Amino acid sequence: MKPTRSHHFPSSPIYNKAMEILTLSRNISTYLVDDFVSCTKNNHEHPGIYFSGDIIQQSNSLAPEILKAESHPFQEDRMKHLASLERLTMSLTKNCDRLENFPSNGKDFLPILRKELKKFRKLQRNWMMTL
Repeated sequence: MKPTRSHHFPSSPIYNKAMEILTLSRNISTYLVDDFVSCTKNNHEHPGIYFSGDIIQQSNSLAPEILKAESHPFQEDRMKHLASLERLTMSLTKNCDRLENFPSNGKDFLPILRKELKKFRKLQRNWMMTL
């Protein structure tokens, strides 16, 4: 017997975009961390390491917030997750700004993440109207 669609991960455009952003963030962060580690002097950590970790953590939280918002039957509960999603998106954008200020070859990939975040925000606005 063929498994039904409900046994797979959600296929909504906003969920798929969140997963793309997570993958992209992980790849960018890996590239940036390599640059930041090679830039360290006197055993001091480069401050960009924290921001590169933040983009992974924030990206990792997008999809679960989407699922939580979709699963709650009450509007008030959905709104809490929508607000959290807004904060995560804003934080991701701010951390891109911060990372672009550090000297790194990896910062060339940050405009790609920004572009995907812009698409995500557009999907998010449309998706919020359907909840």
